[in-house]
Amino acid sequence: MNEALPLGRLVLCVEYDGAAFCGWQRQVAPTPSPAHRDAEGGVPYGHSSAHAELVEAPQVGEGKECADLNQKRYSRSSVQEALETALAAVTDVPVRVTAAGRTDAGVHASAQVAHFDAPVARPLTAWVRGVNAHLSPTVAVRWAQPVAGDFHARFSATARHYTYWLLNRPERPGLWAGRVGWHHRPLDVAAMAAAARHWIGAHDFSSFRAAQCQAKSPVKSLTDFSVTQHGAFVRFACSGNAFLHHMVRNMVGALLWVGIGKRPPEWAAELLEARDRTQAAPTFMADGLYLTGISYDERFGLPSTRRDVCIFDGDGRELT
Repeated sequence: MNEALPLGRLVLCVEYDGAAFCGWQRQVAPTPSPAHRDAEGGVPYGHSSAHAELVEAPQVGEGKECADLNQKRYSRSSVQEALETALAAVTDVPVRVTAAGRTDAGVHASAQVAHFDAPVARPLTAWVRGVNAHLSPTVAVRWAQPVAGDFHARFSATARHYTYWLLNRPERPGLWAGRVGWHHRPLDVAAMAAAARHWIGAHDFSSFRAAQCQAKSPVKSLTDFSVTQHGAFVRFACSGNAFLHHMVRNMVGALLWVGIGKRPPEWAAELLEARDRTQAAPTFMADGLYLTGISYDERFGLPSTRRDVCIFDGDGRELT
């Protein structure tokens, strides 16, 4: 489509490798240097009560190598900043985008959805190939489309979908470093799957809520949470109307405790009743978490807004 589109609202589907960013959201206040950021792109160690969740993270991996993986260095820039800068290069004026979800530092996305109001007329190719020309190799616009003015990437969403990939073997990842989580002890996948089923439905997820979470209510509704084995990998896939800050990573951490036999599957239900973050497992590493899609009403006529992440084994066979 080479004709210039009229001014109006546009929706973008974006994929990115979160390892190089401090998260989706543009940073308003000055941020610490990369060498002193914690594993979630937050303030330096020892300067926040939220650190209590982070320092315990190695207990889940139970090894120095796991701790080292959690302490990666992220840049100061956010995905939102990178995208807005690229859009401004195409429009010659500032542009602000709104996303369906604000992923944390180190969290990836195969199908993040964002909208903005085009300040100038440009052909559709400019919003994809033109914007991609101004983005780093780790971020890409997959498609762009005009949308009704009442569409909102966040508030029009009916569901959000996440996948967490975990490498379960004695040796830490090399090829998959930064792309998967890792646990070196054997895991009981059947027990973890049984535990996860306790969370399907509408519940108060306070036990999996980060201290800095800004959600108005801890009550969310999960429609699916599956745990499956794929060779040396374990796939955690969940869908729901919305998620609390760190909710998926906190749930994965709890399931690992079940997987190593530290807690029985029924403990998952007890955590819901407890509504107490301190009773649950530590927050697990961000590396393996992917935002894989957002669901919207068909009336908006959008292309596919869901795209799962595939993992391949050493022989090139798809494990999903």
